[in-house]
Amino acid sequence: MAYRQKLPTIWKRIRNKLLWTSLWLFLLTVLLILPFRWINPPISMFMAADRLQAAIANDGSYLFRHQWVALDDMSANIQVAVIAAEDQRFASHFGFDLVEIDKALETRRAGGAGRGASTISQQTAKNLFLWSGRSWLRKGLEAWLTLWIELFWSKTRILEVYLNIAEFGPGVFGAGAASEHFFKHPSGRLTASESALLAAVLPNPLRFSVAAPSDYVRQRQHRIHRQMKLLGGAAFLQRLD
Repeated sequence: MAYRQKLPTIWKRIRNKLLWTSLWLFLLTVLLILPFRWINPPISMFMAADRLQAAIANDGSYLFRHQWVALDDMSANIQVAVIAAEDQRFASHFGFDLVEIDKALETRRAGGAGRGASTISQQTAKNLFLWSGRSWLRKGLEAWLTLWIELFWSKTRILEVYLNIAEFGPGVFGAGAASEHFFKHPSGRLTASESALLAAVLPNPLRFSVAAPSDYVRQRQHRIHRQMKLLGGAAFLQRLD
């Protein structure tokens, strides 16, 4: 009888702990994400990890390149290029592209190689707050953060942060630094062809090179260039407002 009387008390304590844990998780998430709606993040977790790895390896040839560029100061070409390459439903989804997720699942069920289905919002969450590698924990945190990024930030803000923290080559982070490093001019002057080439190395800039593009990268550049035109070019960006 005493055992049965204790059960409601035990479940009440568990419930209260779960409620408090959920509340703290919510508050921490808000404090983590909401400020970056207005404040430009000085560094991302991917940048920090990259610099730490170079320091541990004592790589004297490593040079970190990054400069923040406001979205209004970037060429519309690079904005459309990354959308054409990475997330053509960016304007309409709420962080997750269910069509691409379904295609990825179908490919795996058919025994094919896994295809990526990450959106720009998901990549922003991962690059800014998390770590590389594959695990259910990281994917779960990425999904959680993506939801709140979509809720707290505008689409243009998500695109702005993404373009400023994405890696375009070893130690080269952000479209501003990439434009200066590879093309020797500001990102506001990026042409459609240059932008398509930058987008062609995403999301694996350590395997593919802007400076020495392979045939595959060139083919991908041309496909992205065509998709930019099909999306409507700069006019597509009006859908993000």
